Amino acid sequence: MCSGRVDLAFVLRAFSKGADGVFVGGCRLNECNYATHGNYHALNMVLLGKRILEHVGLNPERLRAEFMSAGEGILFAEVMTDFGRRLREMGPLGEGEGIARGEWKSGIEEAARLVPYIKLVKREKLALRLASEEDRGGLFTRDEVERLLRDVVSYHIDPGLCQACMICLRKCPVEAIAGGKNTIHVIDQEKCIKCGTCFDACPSRFGAVKKLSGVPIPPPLPEAERSMVRRSKSR
Repeated sequence: MCSGRVDLAFVLRAFSKGADGVFVGGCRLNECNYATHGNYHALNMVLLGKRILEHVGLNPERLRAEFMSAGEGILFAEVMTDFGRRLREMGPLGEGEGIARGEWKSGIEEAARLVPYIKLVKREKLALRLASEEDRGGLFTRDEVERLLRDVVSYHIDPGLCQACMICLRKCPVEAIAGGKNTIHVIDQEKCIKCGTCFDACPSRFGAVKKLSGVPIPPPLPEAERSMVRRSKSR
């Protein structure tokens, strides 16, 4: 399997389950077997993942990526031996950093829930093919990732503008929108992955879906008040 198929969600899930470290191995950069250069995507994903671990308070060295050919078995053994040694030195996840399990676990799980949003916002950087170690080291900064996870965009359906057309409801990839015919739609913020599909899908003549950042999300309309009574057209 191409290392480019290793999703950030897989990595964060492993840590949320208590893995002390995650290793991503791929073919050498610029020697992609599939001509897709997915290994660059894997590298960028790991660089972003390291910053997320750092943001949560975990040692970023717990996540590692190396690139080598299938014929370099000795090198692979040396790399894995070194990685195992470093993990033993760091100690169990969280304990080595002096962080309570509930604290780092909640941080990892929150970041994992935002993976679709993170990939959407950082899609251009994740697709870069940087040649130098210096450029790669500055691809994602600590402040950048802190802002990314702090200033998360949210979406809200204005009940006064919603026409219950069901377009956004049908297009939501995670079924986070409740509603139906003649029923004002409401976004379940716990399920929402911040992808913006609803915002793009809402007809411009309605403009019911609002993009919010840095402000509280209005409370959902009570279920008993969501029914719409449409007036019949007079002849």
